[in-house]
Amino acid sequence: MSGPVLARRGFLSGAAGLAVALTLTACGDGGTGTAAPSGGASPSDGAASAAQSWTFTDDRGKRLEQPKAPSRIVAQVGSAAALWDFGVRPIAVFGPHKLKDGSKDPQVGNVDITKVTGLGNVWDEFNVEQYIGLQPDLLVSSMYVKDTLWYVPEKSKETIEQVAPSVGVMLTGKSATEVIGTYEALAKSLGADMQGVPEAKARMEAATKELAAFGDLKILMVSGGADAFWIVNPPEYPDIVHLKNAGLNVVTPSKVDEGGFFQTLSWENADEYEADVILYDTRTQALKPEEMMKKPTFAKLPAVEAGQLYPWNAEAPYSYQGYAAFLEGLVANLKKAKPLK
Repeated sequence: MSGPVLARRGFLSGAAGLAVALTLTACGDGGTGTAAPSGGASPSDGAASAAQSWTFTDDRGKRLEQPKAPSRIVAQVGSAAALWDFGVRPIAVFGPHKLKDGSKDPQVGNVDITKVTGLGNVWDEFNVEQYIGLQPDLLVSSMYVKDTLWYVPEKSKETIEQVAPSVGVMLTGKSATEVIGTYEALAKSLGADMQGVPEAKARMEAATKELAAFGDLKILMVSGGADAFWIVNPPEYPDIVHLKNAGLNVVTPSKVDEGGFFQTLSWENADEYEADVILYDTRTQALKPEEMMKKPTFAKLPAVEAGQLYPWNAEAPYSYQGYAAFLEGLVANLKKAKPLK
């Protein structure tokens, strides 16, 4: 496997690995998912349509039709976290949901992992026999590359797709608002109760407006690995697109690796870009601040020396609840920061 592919593996999913399809150029194509009961009703009528025929068009342009709204849903952890906040309760998840000590992986959000079946916890792990035994009627997963469902193993993809239809939600090239809107439409179509959603949406919108006050800060968003320092490329990430649209000045690397997701630097070159604030990846596979501080070049960065190193929840659930919490925390941290020049 080539160096660029291994680098993408390290950044996007750490030890979990990366789908073979990520060897091709990242693609942000695909329309926002829409759902409607038969008869042409709007997505907002989805809850009322649970007992009627169900249709949904996902970000692959794939139109799904079933006699009634699916109820036995299996979802990749990111999708499960989003749907859970809208009131949809998957019966099983796959992808990082349980840490080595048995506690919940942050990527699974508010999902109660004691009430769902785990089909796989690491990359390329998906218990197909168990999946079949659950008799699912829908699989939901996000996509970094169109037509490639995240954490669905290539080796068993055909079998998995024969068991139940799937919904793919595109992440690359979208804003967080667009992605959340897709999950909202899907959840409504599935008859979700939407409890707490209006309040969470108001919180997210309020925090988003506050971000405009920090436009004078130059912000660098990074992830650290044992042998590499990754500078993320804003257009490829829904959360960073949202931050930039809200008025934040997020550094764009001068060049990016194959695929477009980030630029890989050695730790010796961690001072390639100037920044007032550094936001670091908090996912399980990324280095913690104390580990990054052991890298001399990183430790001497002005933002680090000024204590303006703050967490970045790189996989916050694509729900209003998930983003309200993420943005409120970010606003609180940025209020403590100041331009360094």
